Amino acid sequence: MYKELKKFKVTNQFSFTAEDSLAEVCNASEGSGVFLVYSVGDEKELIMVGSTGTVQNNGTLKIKNGGLQEKIVEGHQFAKTGRKYSWPAQMKIEDISTLEVVWYETFNDKTKVIPTFVEGQVLQNFLDENGRLPKWNVAF
Repeated sequence: MYKELKKFKVTNQFSFTAEDSLAEVCNASEGSGVFLVYSVGDEKELIMVGSTGTVQNNGTLKIKNGGLQEKIVEGHQFAKTGRKYSWPAQMKIEDISTLEVVWYETFNDKTKVIPTFVEGQVLQNFLDENGRLPKWNVAF
């Protein structure tokens, strides 16, 4: 686990296989924060980091309807289509049997950390350790 994630108290995780309904297994909140996606096989590999929620000039949060839940299930990746469709297809291409998704609310009533800041920290640490970004992150 990345040390910058330890301070966030509203967190959980779920597993997803290509046969599952992402909308049914996703237990993410409607809050703002970050999510980490791991490929689980012989080894566990971080393959993606994402976030949702934008902090405005006045310190308030602009959140899209559905927050983390919506971003994970309906967010676009690999094509102009929601992850509920693109993840199972990509998992078959890459022969990935299971994904583990861990999510953290980084901005709520008790904690005020900009979601993209935390996403950037995790990606920077990954880059420092591996010389590249996780394979499902196209750019940052």
